[in-house]
This record gives sequence, C-alpha cells and structure tokens, in this order.
Amino acid sequence: MFIASKLKKENICEYLLYMWQVEDMLRAFELNIDLLNEKIISAYHVENEAERKSLYEWYESLIEMMRLENVQEKGHLQLNKNVIIDLVDFHELILKSGEVPSYNAKFFHVLPFINQLRTKSEVGLTDIELCFNFMYGIMLLRMKKTEIKPETNQTLTEISKYVVLLAKNYQAYRNGELDLEP
Repeated sequence: MFIASKLKKENICEYLLYMWQVEDMLRAFELNIDLLNEKIISAYHVENEAERKSLYEWYESLIEMMRLENVQEKGHLQLNKNVIIDLVDFHELILKSGEVPSYNAKFFHVLPFINQLRTKSEVGLTDIELCFNFMYGIMLLRMKKTEIKPETNQTLTEISKYVVLLAKNYQAYRNGELDLEP
C-alpha cells in the first residue's frame, strides 16, 4: 500500500508492474488474508499499529476485489486495467499532438519489437499492453533465474527505454508541465 501509493504518484509504469506483482502474490497466498497477515503484513515495518491496520485493510480489499472481479487465478483487477487504459489514451494523445518528437521517435523505434511481440501474444492487445506484458514476463523469468537470450534482453532494453519515456511524459502531463492540447 505504501509502496503502491508512492509509485502511483512518481512513476505510473512502475506502479502498474508493482500492482501486477501484488496480484500474483495474493494468488500465491491463495487469497488468504490470515496467511498473508502472518507472513507479510505482520513482518512489514510500519510506524504504528494504525499503519499496519491500513495495510491489512488494503490487502483485504484487494482480495475482495479479486474475488468479485473473478481474477483469482489470472487476469488483472479493473483498477489496474484502468491504468492501462489511461496510458493507452495518453500514448495516443502524445503521438497525435506531435509535441514531443523524442517520444514519437522512440515509439516508432520500438514498434518493430512490439510487432514481433504481437505475433506471439493474445489477439487484441494494445501496444502498451504488449510492452507491459513483455516486461512483466521477463521480470518473472528473472525471479525464477531462467536464462534469457541476448536478443530478448535487447528487446527488453529498448522497450524499457520507451516505457521510461512514457512514464516521464505521463507524469509531466499529469503535473501540468506538458501541454498536449491543440
């Protein structure tokens, strides 16, 4: 909760990847708040018991949302899907505006990588979703200590640079530092 709140304010892309990780962690704990409390919440460093209670309630609400939205085994919470929707909308806005040529150039630079990912993924995913799915997949492979091919690492490097630019411009736009309106 505390990390998520900080990331959401500072870097929306890191926030989204973090929240996907939280979803998977909750699945690993079989959406069992008591087990999560025993293993994670009780061990979390907090300033006081009110913070611990807030953390508990945050996880409990995520678990409830996962059940209500039927994403106990796979998929993402609507609140995380909404972040993707916001990022896709922003991506389209920034491309159409032409106000940030470096963003457009970077996107068109990574587009062949994205199109390559498209051939290996679900039909109907946006360019932004493909980037996040790829980055998250590589993160999971690294956690499992799976060897990653050099060309896959190169793709990750290029897509990561693009996502950093997406996050930076999104933050500037949200803060009123980037005007994209005609």
